[in-house]
Amino acid sequence: MYEFIKGKVQYIHPEYIVIENNGIGYQITTPNPYSYTNDFGQEKIIYTYTYVREDIFALYGFQSREEKLLFTKLLSVTGIGPKGALAILASGEPGQVVQAIENEDEAFLIKFPGVGKKTARQIILDLKGKLPNILPDYFPNLFNADQQKELESGNGDFDEAVLALLALGYSEREIKKVSTQLKKENLSTDQYIRKGLQLLLKS
Repeated sequence: MYEFIKGKVQYIHPEYIVIENNGIGYQITTPNPYSYTNDFGQEKIIYTYTYVREDIFALYGFQSREEKLLFTKLLSVTGIGPKGALAILASGEPGQVVQAIENEDEAFLIKFPGVGKKTARQIILDLKGKLPNILPDYFPNLFNADQQKELESGNGDFDEAVLALLALGYSEREIKKVSTQLKKENLSTDQYIRKGLQLLLKS
C-alpha cells in the first residue's frame, strides 16, 4: 500500500517509532527503534510494509528497500511471522543474514529469538538461491573481478539493466554469458534490457 513515508521522527518507543507527516503521526514498528535516536526531530524516509490480517493492521518500517525486501521474504517462510522477521533484522546487518542463508549456516540463524533448528532449516530451504536476484548488493561476487570493474566504470544504464534482468528471474550465471556482448553497445537502460532478453532467449 505504502512504498515509503517521509517525515520527522517525533517519538521513539521500544517497539516502534512515530513519523509525523502533514500533521499525521504514523506508528511504524521497526526492527530496532533506537537506531533512529540520532534522527530524532529530523526528516527521514522510512520504507514501509503494510501488514493486514483479520484483527491486525500494522505498518512495519525499514531503513532501506533491501531491508524491506528481506523482511517480506522472511515472512514467506513457514513459521516466521512479523515479530520473528523483525528480530532477525534487528541486528542491523541484513547482509550477514543473507550470507548465512546462502551458506546454510544454521548455527548463525538459531541465535535469533524464536528461531530453532527446524525454522532455521526452513528458512534455508525456502530462501537459498532466491536472494541474489532481489538483493544483488549483498552479493559482491555476483560477477568476476573483470566484470565487477566494468560495472564500477560508471555505465549506470547497463547496471540498471542487469538489476532488471535479475529481478525478472534470470540467474547471475545466465547474465554473465551475455554481459560482455552487451557492454560493447552504447544503449539506454530499456534497450539494454531488450537486447539482453534477446540474447538470453537465444542462449
